Amino acid sequence: MTAEEMNDYHGKLLFRALLIVFLLGAEAAEGARVFTIINYCKTTIWPGITPGNSFNGGGFPLKPGESVVFTAPVGWSGRIWGRTGCDFDRDGNGSCQTGACGSVLKCSASGQTPATLAEFTLAPLDFYDVSLVDGFNLPITVTPVNGQGGNCSSAGCDGDLRDNCPSELAVKVDGKTVACRSARKQRVCTYHINKLICSGSPGRRPSSTGKWLAVLLLGLASMWSSSWL
Repeated sequence: MTAEEMNDYHGKLLFRALLIVFLLGAEAAEGARVFTIINYCKTTIWPGITPGNSFNGGGFPLKPGESVVFTAPVGWSGRIWGRTGCDFDRDGNGSCQTGACGSVLKCSASGQTPATLAEFTLAPLDFYDVSLVDGFNLPITVTPVNGQGGNCSSAGCDGDLRDNCPSELAVKVDGKTVACRSARKQRVCTYHINKLICSGSPGRRPSSTGKWLAVLLLGLASMWSSSWL
């Protein structure tokens, strides 16, 4: 699938999402996986990737509509997330409003929470998911291409959960909600493979957990497939 074909297919649906496409099967080098990261958001995103040796050092800017292609090495396992509101100097030093991996452009460590995570384990049988365990800072969708066998469907959503984030979980900058914290430290329910799963003590649940669950369920309206880990 070419970049033009992906734009035609996803352009209307993913108008606010960071799209990650990875190539499977015969078109990829034996054992390798080709990743295409496309920014369908309205603002510049700074993807963070760990380990990122094969991904431009683990960090780079991506303007609206731009895409970048990388080849992951055999057996690569890692995370991809988006950083927002960043300002870096020529030496790659700076800061981000969300998802920062310290004060550098090229990440060697995980991003600061809350942040939406795309997680991958590449092997003869590949695993991938979009996780809100560490909260939410922007929509991310993962789409495999040429997958054979199993359930090779897209994961993630293009809905912006910040729009309905409970006030006690919201991270704000200049009065604007830029991210939504996870309620996982409380008794929390998540949605996994069409089932509602709750963890923790069955005792009284703080109100923010119920509100966060409602936000997650609202997001399901635009979801294709996802793993809530």
